[in-house]
Amino acid sequence: MNSLNRILEKRELNPTVTMMKVDAPLIARKAEPGQFIILRADADGERIPLTVADYDREAGTVTIIFQIVGASTFTLNRLNEGDMIHDFVGPLGRPTEIEGLRKVAVVGGGVGCAIAYPVAKKLHEQGAVVHSVTGFRSKDLVILEDEFARVSDKVCKMSDDGSWGEKGLVTDALRELIESGEQYDEVITIGPLIMMKFVCALTKQYGIKTVASMNPIMIDGTGMCGGCRLTVGGVTKFACVDGPDFDGHEIDFDEAMARGRMYADFERHAYDEACNLLKEAK
Repeated sequence: MNSLNRILEKRELNPTVTMMKVDAPLIARKAEPGQFIILRADADGERIPLTVADYDREAGTVTIIFQIVGASTFTLNRLNEGDMIHDFVGPLGRPTEIEGLRKVAVVGGGVGCAIAYPVAKKLHEQGAVVHSVTGFRSKDLVILEDEFARVSDKVCKMSDDGSWGEKGLVTDALRELIESGEQYDEVITIGPLIMMKFVCALTKQYGIKTVASMNPIMIDGTGMCGGCRLTVGGVTKFACVDGPDFDGHEIDFDEAMARGRMYADFERHAYDEACNLLKEAK
């Protein structure tokens, strides 16, 4: 029996973030850190892009990690081990360019750590020195703690309320590393736009090349909707087809954040409708 797109493992990483390991050997064979897949949870679902959080070429599996924020991720989260994801296509997007890097700081925030992890893992496998800086609002939202520990030479853990690691922002930890004499070939940052904005502002002060992943603004993953349009160095780019990685010192983060806020009310409404439909069905 064809098992393609079957969910082999499902695990709740925190109250709003879920991990799924999916049988997808063709995608696993070619996937690289930074790339994404497009899926539809069911025949009536919308197409959504999700970054490849991990892959196993031998087992033929692809891991996705998603936050339940709207109707589509709510529907996806209702699927369980053994269920099939209707469409699961990829890998798409440009892989993160990490060839030749010898020492890198990988800075992840919140669910963005799911995207930062495969980058840190690949760097580690290539023999690079990896310093991971991970930040969360609080301890109950932490994901992939053990995974980062396995692929990092140094891990700095930060939380807004001090319930996990040190109290403070990822920029506090990164500044301390830089000022202590650590010299990085590159900083790679993935997380909320406001976090990446300030990480890039910090590294610009020290002249450290910084790459920011603009996955958070992608919508349909093809460039057709225009929702992931952004300005990089004064030129219009699309995160899903030109990226998702860009020179962080060239990105107009304020513009990207303003556009992202346009969809917040729509997603909240769609999520509430999906929840109400489920209650009525029961």
